[in-house]
Amino acid sequence: MNMVNYRRDFTAGGMYFFTLTLRNRHSNLLTLHIRNLGNAFRAVRKKAHFEMHAFVILPDHLHVIWQLPYNDFDYSRRWLLIKAHFTRSLIKSGISLKPNQRGEYNFWQRRFWEHRIRNELDYQRHVEYIHYNPVKHGLVTSPKVWPYSSIHRFIRQGIIDSNWGGTSLEGSFGDV
Repeated sequence: MNMVNYRRDFTAGGMYFFTLTLRNRHSNLLTLHIRNLGNAFRAVRKKAHFEMHAFVILPDHLHVIWQLPYNDFDYSRRWLLIKAHFTRSLIKSGISLKPNQRGEYNFWQRRFWEHRIRNELDYQRHVEYIHYNPVKHGLVTSPKVWPYSSIHRFIRQGIIDSNWGGTSLEGSFGDV
């Protein structure tokens, strides 16, 4: 898809699948500083509520499914705040990041992938994609072994069987 012609879907109260990626595709800062990232999510959720249905954090990118409040569609602002909070926390902890000419830290890729979840089948496919992603990238051999994933909550709640191994899915998931 040509990103110049791409139009985002802004549906108030929508449920969305997102992919965000670090500019440096060989970085491991998301998992290395997982607490900082979790703090960024919590801080932004206090200011601008959203419900996180599913997630996976990998070394250089993440996937999540969010449900926005019924009268709100501003996921872009939430991502701006999360990215900024996480980046500031890295700088405060001594990570050397250099700003560009505009004073921006080019830590994250500028754009992100967004897809509005359309129905239950679409939701299920994206949840499975999220949980299988660490296997897809060769980080583990079983989804339940990866520590930075909502699969553990899904197993505890009986939504996914503890022996679920997932499968590689076909489709458009903002693959990275």
